[in-house]
Amino acid sequence: MLKIFKRSSKKKSRFQDQYIQLRELEKETKKRFTLEERDFYPCLDDNTAETGFDRHYVYHPAWAARILKATNPARHIDISSTLHFCSILSAFIPVDFYDYRPANLHLDNFNSLAGDLMNLPFPSGSVESLSCMHTVEHVGLGRYGDPMDYNGDVRAINELKRVLAPNGNLLFVVPLGARDIICFNAHRIYTKGQVVDLFAGLELKEFALIPENEKDGGLIVNPDRELLDSQFYGCGCFWFTKL
Repeated sequence: MLKIFKRSSKKKSRFQDQYIQLRELEKETKKRFTLEERDFYPCLDDNTAETGFDRHYVYHPAWAARILKATNPARHIDISSTLHFCSILSAFIPVDFYDYRPANLHLDNFNSLAGDLMNLPFPSGSVESLSCMHTVEHVGLGRYGDPMDYNGDVRAINELKRVLAPNGNLLFVVPLGARDIICFNAHRIYTKGQVVDLFAGLELKEFALIPENEKDGGLIVNPDRELLDSQFYGCGCFWFTKL
């Protein structure tokens, strides 16, 4: 039984003790399952005081969902955000999800379609409700099979601006820090100032930060400059409208 482990002896010992305990408990009741070493699936890191989670990918969809509850569009267009967000949102609002690599996902009120963020398949000024979250920072870095393009993010942002309808809403999320950085080939990190400049011509209705350090809080609307300047890899959430 010990051969399957390459973890600490403490975790290994706890796993063994719990397995033996469960075998003894099995003897005291009606047997309903096979319980054998060949079916071991060791999960050794989940015995924690708190439930861990990815701060970026829990808080930013929660932020977006609250805005969409308030705006309540007839249909929402998403460009390559997390499928967890889009699939759940489709229970309440019809969603068209576009990605360079379409997802083989089938649900009522949900369409998964092929789309290139450099050339979105919509007429100018036609999309009333739009999101593109934790996506643009990757465009042009080749990570997902897309062509290399240093300014791929700028081209993508210009497409989002082009298709957004007058008075339409755009939810935009990217990594945010104190410096503008490319962490090749994973992603770019932006400053708030660069994002606002890239979306010149749109109105910023709301800005929120998910700090990289838990001690600094969860989702903070209108964070102060000191907190922004302390970030290396926080998460910036921008709600824009077209004037």
